[in-house]
Amino acid sequence: MLESSYGKSNYWLTVILINPQEFGVGREAVRLALEKENIESGPIWKPMPMQPVFEITPGARGIAPSDRKRYKTGVNGGEASEDLFKRGLCLPSGTQMTAEDMERVVDVSRRCNKKELMSDNG
Repeated sequence: MLESSYGKSNYWLTVILINPQEFGVGREAVRLALEKENIESGPIWKPMPMQPVFEITPGARGIAPSDRKRYKTGVNGGEASEDLFKRGLCLPSGTQMTAEDMERVVDVSRRCNKKELMSDNG
């Protein structure tokens, strides 16, 4: 990735979005495969509207106690942030990562792809 002339990246956060229909598996399968190889990764931070503290329980703020549903607080962009949370995976990153470290993360992630697995076995 190119850097700007006025600064230097610290490569603090690297995130990929995984489309299970295209890739063959979802974010959690890739995370578990990386974990099995002792490579730390994790989902993107849970959006604020999905946090339990921001849910309204029945009986609160004028919601009838007989209504057993939980209501999300009104938030703009909720669908987009929930989609990013479902598909996003934070990968190891930082200035200390070597090319070999990066290749290892890429290799383990690619091996999760069902199409690639089938071509390797076929």
